[in-house]
Amino acid sequence: MLSDLKTFQAALEQLEAERGISKEKIIETIEMALAAAYKKDYGKRGQIVKAKFDASSGKTDFWQVKIVVDESMLKPEEVSEESDTAEAETPSDEPRRYARKDEEEEEGAPTEEHKVRFNPERHIMIDEAKKIKKGVGAGEELIFNLESKGDYGRIAAQTAKQVIIQRIREAERESVFDEFKKKEGGIISGIVQRVENRSVFLDLGRITAILPQDEQMRGERYRIGERIKALLYLVEKNPRGTNLYLSRTHPQFLVKLFEMEVPEMASGVVEIKNVAREPGARSKIAVFSSAPGIDPVGSAVGQKGVRVSTVIAELGGEKIDIAEWSDDPEEFVSNSLSPAKILDVEIDKKTKTAMVTVAEDQLSLAIGRGGQNVRLAAKLTGWKIDIRSRKGESIAQATEEGEVSGENIEE
Repeated sequence: MLSDLKTFQAALEQLEAERGISKEKIIETIEMALAAAYKKDYGKRGQIVKAKFDASSGKTDFWQVKIVVDESMLKPEEVSEESDTAEAETPSDEPRRYARKDEEEEEGAPTEEHKVRFNPERHIMIDEAKKIKKGVGAGEELIFNLESKGDYGRIAAQTAKQVIIQRIREAERESVFDEFKKKEGGIISGIVQRVENRSVFLDLGRITAILPQDEQMRGERYRIGERIKALLYLVEKNPRGTNLYLSRTHPQFLVKLFEMEVPEMASGVVEIKNVAREPGARSKIAVFSSAPGIDPVGSAVGQKGVRVSTVIAELGGEKIDIAEWSDDPEEFVSNSLSPAKILDVEIDKKTKTAMVTVAEDQLSLAIGRGGQNVRLAAKLTGWKIDIRSRKGESIAQATEEGEVSGENIEE
């Protein structure tokens, strides 16, 4: 018994040091569990049973609490109504009726506004209470010691063990949730653990995260044991623990990859203003520099294209166009249609349409295969774009939602 108590005390200290759970909180939970167990085994309906657990000796004391009441705190007896109710209920209703009464009794100390039915196991009339303790008032509590049962040393040890295990689990769940909630919206890496129903499960060490099928890039294949990066876009708590959801298609994944590769973005000197992305195929980003003399496009591309190439490689070869952002819509639209060279841009603010004139040899570049270039440009800028030839003929149109129309769109 002595060795068990030493082990128990050591476990309490370890939980406090490593998990941040106070010894007092664990003992309080143990006492509540012991009181509930005692009441279940030896108590009566309506009793208030309390327990005091001594961690140094392993001894547990039990007592019953009775609330002092006077006539003003009690509901009048309704015998006929109780009888009618009892007759109407079947034997199967009996536990439910008692449960309702217990719930009613457990609501708290009676007052003149909150009256209760008298229960001799829970209440004591003030006249009787004064015989036990002089000067006691209505609403106060009297304590009556209960007999400590012989087998409660074993029960206390079992209860303590169960409570500690439960507390460790709760602390682990809280710790995991807090750790990854701070990382929400950022990039994490994990090892592919398994693939089920086209969802990929990644081992992050303390927890497993899920990469759903609709958050995976087109054409990617994942091998067991492979380490991959993804955006942690949602951290969700539930009764069983924490759920982590990942994405490789989210526009923010592209932003965070650039922030990892471009120091100017990490420091905030260069900013990605907007992203238009078709995951696995092509993306456009609009970049802006708040510091004079810093080229935002050059910073994102890197020397000999090393920075953008690293991001492209992580995205499995997804093409990335980098355009300089501008608050001048004509300039911004022109930049967004890169790599095509634009002759002229006319803006209609009423319809929020940009009419773009392009030389004949640049039309295919401006539109892109299947209208992809103009579609992404419209999404990036938020303007409807109408691509026109030198002769003024409308060749292709793209809305800010990405819908493309035109007779000469290549598929």
